[in-house]
Amino acid sequence: MKTVTLIPGDGIGPEITASVVAIFEAANIPIRWETIECGIHIFEKSGVLIPKALAASLNTNKVALKGPTTTPVGGGHRSINVTLRQTHKLFANVRPVKSFANLTCVSDDVDLIIVRENSEDLYKGVEYKVNDDTAHGIKIITRSASERIGRHAFELAKRLGRKQVTAVHKANIMKLTDGLFLDSIRDVSKDYPSIKFNDIIVDNCCMQLVTRPAQFDVIVTENLYGDILSDLSSGLVGGLGLAAGANIGEEKAVFEAVHGSAPDIAGQNKANPTALILSSVMMLRHMDLLPEALKIENAVLKTLNNPATRTGDLNGNLGTKELTQAIIANL
Repeated sequence: MKTVTLIPGDGIGPEITASVVAIFEAANIPIRWETIECGIHIFEKSGVLIPKALAASLNTNKVALKGPTTTPVGGGHRSINVTLRQTHKLFANVRPVKSFANLTCVSDDVDLIIVRENSEDLYKGVEYKVNDDTAHGIKIITRSASERIGRHAFELAKRLGRKQVTAVHKANIMKLTDGLFLDSIRDVSKDYPSIKFNDIIVDNCCMQLVTRPAQFDVIVTENLYGDILSDLSSGLVGGLGLAAGANIGEEKAVFEAVHGSAPDIAGQNKANPTALILSSVMMLRHMDLLPEALKIENAVLKTLNNPATRTGDLNGNLGTKELTQAIIANL
């Protein structure tokens, strides 16, 4: 029995994490949950954005499943997600995007993985005010972090039998920072001669994703571009309600849905838990619980394949709890 840190989060987080817990219990997954509260509700009570108990739990368990959290507005508070990634050295954000059978969406031939560098770029948050009318933000790119994410992307492609890795950049304009990123990925690619390597400018990549997404296999890119491209790609296959994600480091990993906390529908049984469920499937594979992962994934796919068992965001009529029970019935 393995222990996993469970972070319910806030907004719709507690509802969709409860869905995962119910499905794991029904499927007899050998997981024990250690629940740690973190989110806007904890911040409002204690003034602490990330409790020490969360760091301690993650340091011990090494793996966490996280519901969405809300970042306080103003006051210089950083995103909980960004803080967790940087504090625990979760340098790789991995987001698979795949079309679902029998589900109406923008494109039905998407099957790609976006590997986003998590530790630097503009997300370092190095900003300063020059005067009342001018502020500067510093873009940080290093060879070590770029090579590390490049190797992670190629190793992932190798393990999953993927044929191509595409580096996304803006080196034609940002010749030093993006140029360094591209050169680093290109150097790493030489160690993987069986995997095709190419590169594309980020604005062209956006257009190509919309017009010909099937040309992409594994995309490796910088922090900001990866954030944008992953949301764009999820829009091709049905929206953020289906978008799974993982933040992976050398020792620890946090799995979470791509979408936010959606406080406007919290507590109304309207949230689609599919993204977090698929994130938990990624988590099981990370933990080498492969049959268990496949069991849940197949149940989710079977459920979504039926128009009668979908949530409102997918033009269905089921609520969070009802979809959960439909997936359990299809285990």
